[in-house]
Amino acid sequence: MTQEKRTDGQTKAGITIIPVTPLRQNCTLLWCEATRDAAIIDPGGDVPLIKTTIEKAGVTVRRIWLTHGHIDHVGGAAELRDALKVPIEGPHIADKFLLDHVVESGRGYGMTGMRNFAPDRWLEEGHRLEIGELAFDVLHCPGHSPGSVVFFNREMGFAHVGDVLFNGSIGRTDLPGGNHATLIKSITDKLLPLGDDVAFICGHGPGSSIGHERKSNPFLTGGM
Repeated sequence: MTQEKRTDGQTKAGITIIPVTPLRQNCTLLWCEATRDAAIIDPGGDVPLIKTTIEKAGVTVRRIWLTHGHIDHVGGAAELRDALKVPIEGPHIADKFLLDHVVESGRGYGMTGMRNFAPDRWLEEGHRLEIGELAFDVLHCPGHSPGSVVFFNREMGFAHVGDVLFNGSIGRTDLPGGNHATLIKSITDKLLPLGDDVAFICGHGPGSSIGHERKSNPFLTGGM
């Protein structure tokens, strides 16, 4: 699926979602239309497919960004870093225990050929990421995992939230390091204040907007 994000009538960014791994995780190719520089967000696996998608888009990947350390989001990161010779940024260092056990986690899902790794840069609240002329603020949003981060572009009113928030649901909290109360606090304190018009891509399934989830998400309205 390919999308465009516009501001003041100008196309600012292109986005292609690449479902990867048996868990159909939304690996995201995001690029600046002005420069054709790109970032890959959460390359969980199926690296040949990701590379083919990059080639078809005609963009140059400069960075790999990780929202958190779960296997379906990071399984192909080390291989892709080697292939593209670009740095990995993220997640927060609280997810180091997950990146230290990528091979073991992959084995549990029948996923092979993956490597434990460390990013070139751990991300923290307040960090700023840039790709071409696009800039994203980093929000630390623990709960699904201790080191989950969200990428927010204020100009476009757009965020990539990983597995923190979904269309009609929220991230699992029954995995190691997960905490339901912490996740709800992250969503309430960090995501809802971004504004109802903010659209987001999530780690699985269709995206949504902050306003839609504020009004209808049963985990936020008290329905669950």
